[in-house]
Amino acid sequence: MVRRLVQLYAGLVLYGFSMALLVEADLGLDPWDVLHQGLAERTSLTIGVVTIIVGALVLLAWIPLRQRPGVGTISNVIVIGLAVDATIWVVPSPDVLAVRIAFVVGGVTLNAVATAAYIGARLGPGPRDGLMTGLVRRTGRSVRLVRTTIEVTVLATGWLLGGTVGVGTAVYALSIGPLVHLLLPRLEVREPVPVAPVPQAT
Repeated sequence: MVRRLVQLYAGLVLYGFSMALLVEADLGLDPWDVLHQGLAERTSLTIGVVTIIVGALVLLAWIPLRQRPGVGTISNVIVIGLAVDATIWVVPSPDVLAVRIAFVVGGVTLNAVATAAYIGARLGPGPRDGLMTGLVRRTGRSVRLVRTTIEVTVLATGWLLGGTVGVGTAVYALSIGPLVHLLLPRLEVREPVPVAPVPQAT
């Protein structure tokens, strides 16, 4: 359990750090962060605070879906938002295009590591992941259809609100699935297999 908790919180902090790199690169964000940024642009709130609020609202949507949150779910709502704001406060936004591109590559790669880490800890899915799986179970639709519908909706809404859509968005969309698929087996915490007692000779 200690290893799982350390991996969970390290993954969530790293997720917020990677998210901040993409924000600072200003070359496009993943769909949910386009929404977060768009809402932040329309309010006086930071993107981290908006991330926390949206996560909490999505978590409320679990109630009719009869999803049960874990410690990882609640932590996801809070820790990522705090980490992204802290990183943006410390890391300056680069002006050089090569550095911005490096931020995108690093952000997407670290985001995949972070995602595999917190999912692999097996202490509860993030609120947005749980929304997807809950809708799949309740509607009987495919994961691909439900996830695509959700992400297109939040991306379009975020873009209309002023969120950044660009090459970073495309890189994230094309890379994150294969990277997490590669990394998750290496970071997933597996339950120990019980060993059957050896019968004693009489």
